[in-house]
Amino acid sequence: MQISVAGKQIDLSDALKHRVTGHLDRLADKYFDRALEAQVTFSRARSFFTCDINLHAARGLTLRGEGEGTDAHGAFDDAAEHMARRLRRYRERVNDHIRTLPRRKSPEMGRSYILRPADDTERAPNGAAREAITHAYATIVAERTAEIATLSVSEAVMRLDLAASTLLMFRNSISEQINVIYRRQDGNIGWLDPTPG
Repeated sequence: MQISVAGKQIDLSDALKHRVTGHLDRLADKYFDRALEAQVTFSRARSFFTCDINLHAARGLTLRGEGEGTDAHGAFDDAAEHMARRLRRYRERVNDHIRTLPRRKSPEMGRSYILRPADDTERAPNGAAREAITHAYATIVAERTAEIATLSVSEAVMRLDLAASTLLMFRNSISEQINVIYRRQDGNIGWLDPTPG
C-alpha cells in the first residue's frame, strides 16, 4: 500500500512517519486483502495538533479518520482509533462489499460541481436596455467526474459512515434509480428516493 505522510506548515520526524506507516499497514492487513493508498496529513491549530487520515481501501471504498491531540502522536492515535472503531462496526459488511465488487455493474460516471454564490451583476445582452440583471443562481467554479456506484441502501449508509462524509449519491440496486443519502443535523441519516411510493 502506498502511504503518504505530510505536515501542513510543520516538520514531521522520521519516527512519526515510520509509526504512521507501520500502523496503517497493520490496519489494512487486518481488515482488507489489499488496500490501495492512504494519505495522512498533520497540522497545528493554536495549542493542539490535528491528524486527517484518508484510506482508499478498494474501488469506491474510502475511509476517513480525524483526530486531535496535544502532540502529533496523540492526534494520530485519535484519528486511527476513530477509523478502527468504524471498521470494527462494519467489519463483515466491508469484507462482503469488497468481495462482491467484481461481480457488480461498473459504476457510472457523473459530474461533480463546486458552486459559488453569484454576487456580481451582468448587463443585459441588448444594447438598448442597459439594466443590470442579477442572477439568482450560483456560478460553477470547479467540476470533476465522480463514480456513481450501484449499492443497496445499507451499503450506501456504510460508505457514508466510513468516509465520514455528509452526502452520498448512488444507484439503488433494487429500484435502479439514482438515490441520495445524507447526514442530517440531528445525526440521523436522510434518504432521498425518487421512486413513486
